[in-house]
Amino acid sequence: MELEKTEGLIEAVLFAMGEAVSAEKLAIAIGHDLSTTRKLMHQMMDRYNSRVGGMEIIELDDSYQLCTRKEYYDALIRVAKQPKKYTLTDVQLEVLSIVAYRQPVTRQEIEKIRGVNSDHALNRLVEYGLVGETGRLDAPGRPILFGTTEEFLQEFGVRSAEELPSIQPELIEEMKSEAEEEVQLKLDI
Repeated sequence: MELEKTEGLIEAVLFAMGEAVSAEKLAIAIGHDLSTTRKLMHQMMDRYNSRVGGMEIIELDDSYQLCTRKEYYDALIRVAKQPKKYTLTDVQLEVLSIVAYRQPVTRQEIEKIRGVNSDHALNRLVEYGLVGETGRLDAPGRPILFGTTEEFLQEFGVRSAEELPSIQPELIEEMKSEAEEEVQLKLDI
């Protein structure tokens, strides 16, 4: 009975919050330690995944969220107004990739990697909720540090930035040689 009440409390908190709740906050809410809370969350996730139902619990960077299963999305948009959809441009995808793989990263570091101003693309990614401020760099001017958000993790279907696919070293070398050739062609013109 105690377990059912605790799981009910977790469900209520996740439902009411409507966004991911850290394991630490859940532990405080249910009065258990972090280890026990994580075990309970994984048991609940397994139970939700083993049944046929419209809800699931997902894990995002040691936080948990109660969500509607993706397979029911079409039915939801028939009832509710269609959620905002955005299309990322190649420039925005490039900036998002830099942020995802280099986070936390400053605007200046992004522009150094790209070689061009990236203000507009970065501002759009912040507006879309895929990128957010993670703090300030301890340097002159205290530039803003950017990183990916929970929205990014949800949209790309990963639990943390560590789950992003790694870039193969051969591809890095190939990209470097292509960039050098491109620079050389521009210099020759």
